[in-house]
Amino acid sequence: MDKIIVGIAEGKIARGNQVLVSYALGSCVGVCLYDRQEHVAGMAHIILPGREYSAHWDNAYKFADEGIHELMNQMKSQGARPAGLIAKIAGGARMFGASAGKMDIGQQNVAAVRKSLAREGIRLVAQDTGHDYGRTILFYAENGRLEVNTVRHTAVVL
Repeated sequence: MDKIIVGIAEGKIARGNQVLVSYALGSCVGVCLYDRQEHVAGMAHIILPGREYSAHWDNAYKFADEGIHELMNQMKSQGARPAGLIAKIAGGARMFGASAGKMDIGQQNVAAVRKSLAREGIRLVAQDTGHDYGRTILFYAENGRLEVNTVRHTAVVL
């Protein structure tokens, strides 16, 4: 099993027996796209809902809308079919106490990711989002399985 680490504001592609891994998702959202027919997997580690939240715009993978679009393009170059993509997401936690509304960046990230997936025509089939704890995710290219691990909670398989 070949692990490919997806860091903050990165997007990467995997095939075959490769596994995409992103550590310590707090308010960030791990977006996992998968083409079941071609067995192409992609993961983006999204930090912010959109450009209006950042002073630095040099990296599309920072933002929900641009990151998902960029990941789709990368996957297409590896043989994935946009019409065949499904999505699984994890993260979007409320990491800084009982904040709500505009200050809950995790909730805003999840909403922006959902909106971006819908705009791209990608069906969201599974998610583990919200709450007040971080997650580490592993996404398997051979079958599209997403494992979500946390420190004090039972692991979830999506």
